Amino acid sequence: MIFLSILILIVAKALPSLNSQISSIYFTRISAIIFLYSGFISINSFYIQSIGSGIGIYSGLFQITQITQLIEFFLLIIGCLILIGWPLIQTQTQKLKKFINYSTDYSLLVLFSTLGSSLLISSSDLVSMYLSIELQSFGLYILATLYRDSYTSTTAGLKYFLLGGLSSCLILLGAGLIYAYTGLTNFESIYSLISVSEINYIIQGLSLGLILMIVGFLFKISAAPLHNWAPDVYDETPTIVTIWLTIMPKISILMLLLELHTQIGFIGGLNSLTINTNGYAELLNSISLLNFNNSGEIDSISLLSPLKNIIGENSIYLLKNIFLISSLLSLVLGTVVGLAQTRIKRLLAYSTISHIGFILLALAINTEQSIDSLIFYIIQYTITNLNIFLIIIALSYVIKKSIIYKVNKNNNNNNNNNNNNNNKNKKYKYKIKIDLRDISELKGQFFSNPLLSLSLSICLFSMAGIPPLIGFFSKQFVLYSALESGYNFIALVAIIVSVISASYYLKIIRILHTDSSESHEDSKNKLILNSNSRESIKIEKKSGFILTNFHSFLISSLTLSILLFLFKPSLILNSTKLLSLSIFNF
Repeated sequence: MIFLSILILIVAKALPSLNSQISSIYFTRISAIIFLYSGFISINSFYIQSIGSGIGIYSGLFQITQITQLIEFFLLIIGCLILIGWPLIQTQTQKLKKFINYSTDYSLLVLFSTLGSSLLISSSDLVSMYLSIELQSFGLYILATLYRDSYTSTTAGLKYFLLGGLSSCLILLGAGLIYAYTGLTNFESIYSLISVSEINYIIQGLSLGLILMIVGFLFKISAAPLHNWAPDVYDETPTIVTIWLTIMPKISILMLLLELHTQIGFIGGLNSLTINTNGYAELLNSISLLNFNNSGEIDSISLLSPLKNIIGENSIYLLKNIFLISSLLSLVLGTVVGLAQTRIKRLLAYSTISHIGFILLALAINTEQSIDSLIFYIIQYTITNLNIFLIIIALSYVIKKSIIYKVNKNNNNNNNNNNNNNNKNKKYKYKIKIDLRDISELKGQFFSNPLLSLSLSICLFSMAGIPPLIGFFSKQFVLYSALESGYNFIALVAIIVSVISASYYLKIIRILHTDSSESHEDSKNKLILNSNSRESIKIEKKSGFILTNFHSFLISSLTLSILLFLFKPSLILNSTKLLSLSIFNF
């Protein structure tokens, strides 16, 4: 459905007569309807009797199950809601129309990126996995540079493209190593090989390939210590694009990691790894460094025997250890570094890194209860994060409403008299400033916009894990599963950092409820001289940003779902429980 819609929209944009008659707002609304309709088609596939065990399509490149369809439905609905909150600009002059319409081709980019996310969830082959992750990423790279006349947006897009390309190279290298050592690309075939193979060089190469792939995916979801790109990119991109970056790609990648970790679990059960004369590794109980045959010749060399005292009798769980290390670093770094932030989107970026730590902890435990808590955490994180950014966009409409920066490129202070005679020939460039950047800009908003401020406070309290909000229960479920499985130390760290992280959420709430004596009217009718570019910038009221009724309704609905979760939790909890049981049964 999404692919056919993309083709239709491409044809519509390619025809000048049709493209000129359809407003850009209609393209946005059409894309939202496409997401909504595609989501219900995914739900309708539940009526297919054989889908429970999975249906392979396109020669086994993709595997369709009830789990993938339900996650795809959730992904598409969230994409529809994000499109509803995209800024709509109401112009009053014909002169501004060209500037405003330069960034209206994002609907196709959003559709391409979401198509990649949907395909990634259902991928069952290394080839389809890599193509899906790249299709998802390419749309995000361009979205990050949506405002082409903005230096910060262009810088963010370039950073995201270069570092995202590096992570894609790691994923491709890992997939190439797996194919080189096994000759397989299908996930089910790889799982079967792991289950029947002994510890040999094939499993060693497979393990190395998996490690590189996992590192690449952790890079893309900004998990520590691979998180340095995220705060810069999130802060410099437009707020509406930041919503997309913090939610959509993370859902699909986390679902793929869940599928890989659940099916593989661990690689090998290494105790003493030896390599015989045929080049194969064998699992021996001998602890000697050299093993000799009856003729006195060296038969095998024990590689891991010197490490036996360190390893003990326990198995080496590669994927589990990677997730646990990344979880611990994400919890600590996302909390500690977030304390020093003064930019609101940088602070929320470090908050996201901290929440990724909780998700990876649930993923590493890999039990029915932890998978249940993982899916529930992803749902609540998505709802809360979406609502926070929608409120920030709404507040930016109110604070910076109708403000346009009018730049005269031909003005020079030394020739003002001459320029006065040529006012009609001046060339102007209009720059719209809407995004909130500093936390201080929210000062005193409770007194002018109480409902939006209260909604933002509720969401921040939920992020901090304050009961009885939905964020408290998600953290409780993850910590309970960690303690039940014996991960006492990392559970204690998670509790401590959760308490510490509440301080920077409370900082935003304190600023919201602090009375401000400064007036926001200081941005009207100022004349600023930029000595470097010799540009005069006049701030005028020429345009307005529309806060639609549906935008307001969406904020209200999401806030009530966060606030009143305790009174009707059965819908989400039963769904996550059924999903976790289905994953382990299949």
